[in-house]
Amino acid sequence: MNFSSKQRAYLKGLAMTIDPIFQIGKNSVTPEYVKSVDEALAKRELIKLSVLKNCGEDPAELADTIAGRTKSDVVQVIGKKIVLYRPAKKPKIELPKN
Repeated sequence: MNFSSKQRAYLKGLAMTIDPIFQIGKNSVTPEYVKSVDEALAKRELIKLSVLKNCGEDPAELADTIAGRTKSDVVQVIGKKIVLYRPAKKPKIELPKN
C-alpha cells in the first residue's frame, strides 16, 4: 500500500502513543515469530516492534522481511523501533483522505 504523506504522518502519530509488543532478539525472525506478529496485526492493525541489542541484523531489513511475510506495510523504522500497519477486514483505524 502506498501511503500519502498525510496518511503516513497520521500513522506515525498514532504509533508514538503505543509501546512495542514484540522484541526481535538473537533468534531473529522465526516462523513462530511471524505468526505472532500476523495475529497481532489482525487484532490491532498498527503495531510496534523493538529490535534488541543482541540482534545483529539491520532493523530496516528486518522490517521489510516481516512486512513481506505478514503482508503489512512498514510505516517507519527509527533506530531499533519498527512500526507496521495492515488494515483489518473491518478497519478500526480510519486513514485520512489524500
